[in-house]
Amino acid sequence: MMSEDFTNIEKTNRAPKTLRPEQQRTLEKPEEQQVQQMLQHAAEAVQCPHCGATNDAEAMFCGTCGKPLHTTLCPNCGAEIDPDADYCEVCHRYIRTEICSFCGAHLAGNEAYCPECGSPRGGIVCPVCRTLNNFAFCKQCGTALTQEAKQLVKELQANPDYKELIEVVTEYTKLDDLLPYNSERDVVREQMNAQLRERVLKLLAKDKGIANPEIPATKTQRMTKEELAEKKAEKIKILSSILDKLAVPESASPVMARNYAMASKPIGVRLAWVCNYKHAMHSSPCGCAKPHLGGKWVILGKNTTAEIKDDNK
Repeated sequence: MMSEDFTNIEKTNRAPKTLRPEQQRTLEKPEEQQVQQMLQHAAEAVQCPHCGATNDAEAMFCGTCGKPLHTTLCPNCGAEIDPDADYCEVCHRYIRTEICSFCGAHLAGNEAYCPECGSPRGGIVCPVCRTLNNFAFCKQCGTALTQEAKQLVKELQANPDYKELIEVVTEYTKLDDLLPYNSERDVVREQMNAQLRERVLKLLAKDKGIANPEIPATKTQRMTKEELAEKKAEKIKILSSILDKLAVPESASPVMARNYAMASKPIGVRLAWVCNYKHAMHSSPCGCAKPHLGGKWVILGKNTTAEIKDDNK
């Protein structure tokens, strides 16, 4: 009897015990735990939609390229946009209804006018080109539309770099209006015209009793195509250098960044806005979803429109 009891006890001791899940995890090998943790981490990781880098599940911005990992939808057209964008580049609409697009002030509700700058939320019609605008500067012709925008332009006009910019733009515009010599025949024709002018002026002076009149030589600004292209290239190089100095840095407010960029745009030369957001080329920062990431104006040649992103609507 005792041997049977002893045998039963021995079988009971040798029988496998059923462990709770937490006890089973405790008995697992460290290497297996690490593998499971790595697999779980990989399953929860978020892939950046911009550069493809892998990021932690809690991350809001990519650790590699710095761009947002998550997107939202445009309330007007439903296109995917970044959460901090204030403008949809698909339907070309300003989407931040709680922020004034003209001055950046916060809006409480559905007021018709901004309580800070007084601008109508429905937009301002440019008095020059009659374009409807949702920003402080006309996206078509660059005219300042609000008092704050006009004051910003006035402040920039006192900036030495901006003054130099305007001077070089004026010089470039004059070169752009010049008619170059197309051939040697043009050079000979101009010399003959100068000689004819001198002969006529001498005859007129002789009729007035002036024996030896001094006829001032004419100063022509015309030059060959090659000379003109070289001079314009020199001016463009200077302009590019100044525009780099006036580049818009990163800031917290898309509205203020957009206003500064538009205020610093010179008139008289064809430009495009290159943003730091997507490094895309826009006709102005008014067509950029995130101008607060910075950007700069670049000089375009004539009839160059293929690379301007938001001109293709």
